[in-house]
Amino acid sequence: MIQIGRAYTLEVVRDSDYGFFLDASPLDTILLPKRECEDLALGDKVDVFLYYDSEDRPVATRKIPKAQIGEFASLQVVDTTKVGAFMDWGLDKHLMVPFGEQKTKMEEGRHYIVFVHSNRHDGRLMGSSKLDRFLDRYPALYKTREPVELLVAAKTDLGYKVIVNNAHWGVLYADEVFKPLRIGQKLPGFIKRVRADGKIDATLQGGKQTRDRDSQTVLRYLKQLNGYAPLHDKSDPKVIEAELGLSKKAFKRAIGSLYKAKEIVIEDGGIRLTEN
Repeated sequence: MIQIGRAYTLEVVRDSDYGFFLDASPLDTILLPKRECEDLALGDKVDVFLYYDSEDRPVATRKIPKAQIGEFASLQVVDTTKVGAFMDWGLDKHLMVPFGEQKTKMEEGRHYIVFVHSNRHDGRLMGSSKLDRFLDRYPALYKTREPVELLVAAKTDLGYKVIVNNAHWGVLYADEVFKPLRIGQKLPGFIKRVRADGKIDATLQGGKQTRDRDSQTVLRYLKQLNGYAPLHDKSDPKVIEAELGLSKKAFKRAIGSLYKAKEIVIEDGGIRLTEN
């Protein structure tokens, strides 16, 4: 079902002085303003985002915002007024976060993690930084090592608080993070475990995809050093992390996979690319 606040591929069905109208069934046709129609013709299909313009009319745009309805994103406040804060989400019309939707009073120029939703009274799109209202609303039925999307929401004493698949709170532990992370960053991850109380431990390491990626990291490093690196399974974990950005455990898995594939040889003092 077509919903205001999401992106779709729609067909151009009617021309007008103001632009093209798109088939948004079962909704009515929706206008794509003339300034965005230069390369289009009747019958074409176009990727658009649907939202309400400054006069609260449904309208389409070819710009895709940083977050759609039901999603979280880190956005910057560009203005504050008597009714709330306005955030840059990638469209000409900024996203409003009313005062009642602000966990703490927002300040111009700062970034905040917000959830995009609609006003239940009139359907207008808005943001909220009261994230707990929109998370953990149903059981976390994930499997160990299941791939997920993570959004870094906050830094804590334990590591990082992350949003898992736009649905649940999770934790990335500091001793398992081997590269700088920033608040608002989206990155692929994996489920490490779902605890008995329903809380989620996430990880950036897991599964064949990660092993392949780590192996490629080791290969690139070896090639930069003309085929030999003085690193091995007894090397200091801090040295491995500094050189490769990998934990020692991930490094050992990677060189094990490369050794089995006969892409490297393991010597007493390090690892070396095979002649092939």
